[in-house]
Amino acid sequence: MKYLTRLFFQGLLLLLPAVLTIYLVYLIFTALNETLFSAVGALLALVYPGIEAGWLVTLTGIGVTFAVIILTGLIASNFLGSFVLGRIDALLDRIPLVKMLYSALKDLFRAFLGDQKSFSKPVLVEVNEGGAVRLIGFVTQESLTDFGLDDDVAVYLPQSYNFAGNLIVVPRDRVKALNVPAAQVTAFLVSGGVSNAARQEASRPRDA
Repeated sequence: MKYLTRLFFQGLLLLLPAVLTIYLVYLIFTALNETLFSAVGALLALVYPGIEAGWLVTLTGIGVTFAVIILTGLIASNFLGSFVLGRIDALLDRIPLVKMLYSALKDLFRAFLGDQKSFSKPVLVEVNEGGAVRLIGFVTQESLTDFGLDDDVAVYLPQSYNFAGNLIVVPRDRVKALNVPAAQVTAFLVSGGVSNAARQEASRPRDA
């Protein structure tokens, strides 16, 4: 019985991460299919009334969506396209309520997908004077002069097993840079410190 129990948990440890990952990818695809892809498919059905709903429409919607995204990136890479998109961006930034939502989402996606990613500077933060308690996070703003805080920096502290976190403001001299890739630090934090690869690398702090 003990042998079967051990085999059960070994199988569980191997299968759960893969199954949950596939399930999350499925949920994301389903959400996109029910919103973006289906909307594109509906437009195609209006243009071509003879087309029937199904995988063909879904795949076509996916293809058209990716083509539009790539085309937008191509347009934004030249001066005229960048100017036009900049005017649209400025317009959205002036509309009440829309501005708040648009700006927050824009900054969030730029933090992860932009050329200058915000979560790319892992640091160790000393919580108390003696440095006995420290937290790992990412510097998101190195200058807080707009808030009158010339000697402070903004550090984002992700939570383990969660997609939430806390933003704290700490004196610059209490922050030490970690000479570790941001992806490894993220894995270390999200896994609650049990990620082996991240744990091995995160033990080597250096002064900022």
